[in-house]
Amino acid sequence: MAKIVSERADLLPAMAEVFREHGFEGASIALISERTGLGKGSLYHFFPGGKEEMAGAVLEEIEAWFTTHIFAPLQWDSDAASAIDRMFRAVVEYFDSGRRVCLVGAFALASSRDRFTKQVRSYFRMWKEALAAALVRMGRDKPVADHLAEEVLAAIQGSLVLARAFDDRAVFARSMTRLRRVIGER
Repeated sequence: MAKIVSERADLLPAMAEVFREHGFEGASIALISERTGLGKGSLYHFFPGGKEEMAGAVLEEIEAWFTTHIFAPLQWDSDAASAIDRMFRAVVEYFDSGRRVCLVGAFALASSRDRFTKQVRSYFRMWKEALAAALVRMGRDKPVADHLAEEVLAAIQGSLVLARAFDDRAVFARSMTRLRRVIGER
């Protein structure tokens, strides 16, 4: 029996997991239908643009979550060190200690990248700029803060890949510990 859903936002978590597990190309409408419990007609009712609109909505939802929980606090919190600490805690929680891949990062690497270039770039640019702003408030020079923010993002993304490749959450945990220390030392 088809599931009754009143808002398209209710579908986004299940869709995100399908895209996370199968990528854009592998996430068929049949898989999305199965995971959401909606028939294809209902999916197209909520997302007339099809799978591309679904993926775009998922990316918007991810960006909204990161804006609320990571980007805005990094950009504006008067206690920059506390905002950075909260960023690391939120990252560990969001990526389930390295068990969940970064869907935005996965889209950046996939052949579907060109479809979502604007959203992928926006996500990483906002994160880098917000982290750099917090580092500047902690006393770092702007060029040093920009470089360090880029280094931190690369390490987070890389440790997510390694944690999945080795099926070892400890890889991600060690990376987060090292990054906290690196930010504190510089």
